[in-house]
Amino acid sequence: MSESFSVRFSARKSRSNYDPDLSIYVRITVNGKRAEISLQRKISKVSWNPISGRANGTKASIRALNRYLDDVQAKLLDIQGKYVLKARPYSAKIIKNEFLGQSKKVPTLLKLYDSHNKEIEILVGSEYSHGGYLRHTRTRRHLASFIASEYKRDDIPLVDIDLRFIHRFEHYLRVLKIGRQNTVTKYITNLKKIVRIAYAHGFIDRDPFLNWKAKWKPVTREALTEHDLKTLIQKKFAMPRLNYVKDIFLFCCFTGLAYSDVKRLSEHHVVIGLNGQRWIKTNRSKTNTRTSVPILPMAEAILEKYKNHPKVTEKRLLLPVMSNQKLNAYLKEIADLCGISKRLTFHISRHTFATTVTLANGVPIESVSRMLGHQSLRTTQIYAKVLDSKIGRDMEAIRGKYSMEDSSKG
Repeated sequence: MSESFSVRFSARKSRSNYDPDLSIYVRITVNGKRAEISLQRKISKVSWNPISGRANGTKASIRALNRYLDDVQAKLLDIQGKYVLKARPYSAKIIKNEFLGQSKKVPTLLKLYDSHNKEIEILVGSEYSHGGYLRHTRTRRHLASFIASEYKRDDIPLVDIDLRFIHRFEHYLRVLKIGRQNTVTKYITNLKKIVRIAYAHGFIDRDPFLNWKAKWKPVTREALTEHDLKTLIQKKFAMPRLNYVKDIFLFCCFTGLAYSDVKRLSEHHVVIGLNGQRWIKTNRSKTNTRTSVPILPMAEAILEKYKNHPKVTEKRLLLPVMSNQKLNAYLKEIADLCGISKRLTFHISRHTFATTVTLANGVPIESVSRMLGHQSLRTTQIYAKVLDSKIGRDMEAIRGKYSMEDSSKG
């Protein structure tokens, strides 16, 4: 990218009312962003030419001042030229710091993101899920693509990130059609995390996200109805693999566990609760929040069915869970055979637990939130809205059945 670069001298009155002379400053501008340096030189108002940015006159002191200003300009141009020659990113602040001898390694966005991703990669499985790590690597990849397209360079100084950069990146993601509104917003919030790290470490002196607000679009959580669930429970398949996938899916319909959590479920996650019944207590892979769920009879029967499965005994797991991709492929087949019109995915089991199994049967939303391991009750309320919409559809059936006309007939 061709940078816009300029050096201009100015003189202005000192804050002191007792000093009639003007103080001289040099202003560096790169792509419209400025940095200013006080040159610790003074000049009388009548001797300064604001148009040329130099002092007027032939006196030795005037000539010496102008030579000094020429040297300053030459040095600043030389500093900028070195960055251009080496194709290194720079800003007005970077040029200023180098001129003042305060230069240090320029912190750039993608380098900081690389450091962040290396750190969380080490923590995958303990503090971060593999999915969370992949989301950040995808965000980094989209950012690199955006910077190359928009700025014609391979990285950008953190000091150059402003609200315009954020909006342009958001627009770029929309043009790419990488996903819907919430997907785009997630990528921007990932960037926000990196920028906040830069701000906390003093790499930038302001937070460019201060006036940015995340735009989330309300989503409807699809879930199996009571009829769908009973159909699935009663259905027997000729192919063993479909019965196996059905069982794993139903287990999560009655526990609310996400795929990443049920896959690693082992005997040490099962404890005896205060009521004497068996409970599953584990930390969610996604958020590391605690989830506590009583094991209902349906889930208990499935555990009993697979307790001697080779994969269970060999790896000391509770269930032999295959890859999420294969589960979803077989669930599509199961939905067709059961006459379920919904696009059946494994995560629908978690939604079904939240709505059809618990909320629809009067379990308080606070209890459901605890069992799902949600960090905020607002997340659980999404499922309550789904339930309200279902009630609305169900009530449509009797809307026209009773009317005021019936009362008038009496």
